[in-house]
Amino acid sequence: MSAVRNQDTGPELRLRRELHRRGLRYRLHSPVFGRPDVVFPRAKVAVFVDGDYWHGNTWRIRGAKSFEAYFADRAHGDYWWEKISRNIARDDEVNRQLRAAGWVVLRIWESDVQQDVTRAADQVERQVRERRGRTGQSA
Repeated sequence: MSAVRNQDTGPELRLRRELHRRGLRYRLHSPVFGRPDVVFPRAKVAVFVDGDYWHGNTWRIRGAKSFEAYFADRAHGDYWWEKISRNIARDDEVNRQLRAAGWVVLRIWESDVQQDVTRAADQVERQVRERRGRTGQSA
């Protein structure tokens, strides 16, 4: 598991390139709670590019009936179910705390970036420009 990248992943880099191409400037590796992958501090938009497996989306992609069913017949299924369940709970807590502090939190699945980076970037751009427009800041 130490070989699993937790920052600067392929999908994250693709999204960042697209955002930069659109003229959006952001911060990386920010000390913002939860360590978002991309941060727009003035607009208070935090973007996470979540890995499908590690954050609990793989069961949907692979057509399993439920999150629990996906791990039921897997080697060490109980271990992985617990680990990923903790990740999901932590994601929920990060979302709650950031929103309470006035941030917009965007969680984008890596598979969505891989499928259509333009649509993923549209979602981020819309939020950033909307939030900056409210405060009179330029994008």
